[in-house]
Amino acid sequence: MPEFEVSHLLDTSTVAVRNVRCRGICHHSDAEECVSDTHLVFPYRGVYLRHVGSDQAVADANHVLFFNADEGYRVSHPIEGGDASLSLCLSESTLRELAPNSLLKDCGKLGFRRQYQRIDPRAQALVALLRHGLDNGTIEPLEAEGLFLTLVCRSLGPRTSHAPEATYARRRLADRVKVLLASDLSRRWALAEIAAEIGGSPVYLTQVFQQVEGIPLYRYHLRLRLARALDLIARYDDLSALAAELGFSSHSHFAAAFRQAYGRSPTAFKQSTQRS
Repeated sequence: MPEFEVSHLLDTSTVAVRNVRCRGICHHSDAEECVSDTHLVFPYRGVYLRHVGSDQAVADANHVLFFNADEGYRVSHPIEGGDASLSLCLSESTLRELAPNSLLKDCGKLGFRRQYQRIDPRAQALVALLRHGLDNGTIEPLEAEGLFLTLVCRSLGPRTSHAPEATYARRRLADRVKVLLASDLSRRWALAEIAAEIGGSPVYLTQVFQQVEGIPLYRYHLRLRLARALDLIARYDDLSALAAELGFSSHSHFAAAFRQAYGRSPTAFKQSTQRS
């Protein structure tokens, strides 16, 4: 099997969308790469690390990553299992119209000031709906274009933006927690267990993670599990089995968390991905 599998989901004058799946074989940092046009990348499965110079970003389903044109980067895979992402390339004029100036570099070719930004559950749901809909042909290109612009607005706009203001050391500590959580989404972590794995006191880890990510650690982990549910839901006839696989105590617990995050039940969401 190849290291990468790339599916072309949509190609219009406004946006090009690729579903990129990586086996994640190489654990160390790969050779430097770059893209010719700026991309917005929405991971929806697994985790990897993206390195730009000495800066590092954890790529998981709670973030959109910014791949700037002609900016060298390397990728490494801290855990097994591979990863998958939706990669969006918008026309420069469209992206300049959508992106707040505060996120963009001041001069030169279009690019973002930082590597990533946190997204909210509604953006995660849009990623899943668009991927499933384009995969099974139940969404028209015009509708998909509009929804992708909505996704970009929601991900970049002030309602969901969060600028990391923590120190370099604290961001690296939070990154280690993110990788640990992603390594076993079904595990019901205790704070003391995370602290034992990472090092440091539970109180300190909690405070650092809240400062870096802007949300509590437990909620971050919950969103990763729910994002995995969005990815898998079309494959499951028995949603109780999916709930159990993702470590929820019961189907009702899973359904309640899903509804609170995405505004509809797991069953209703599954039906929306299979509409005729």
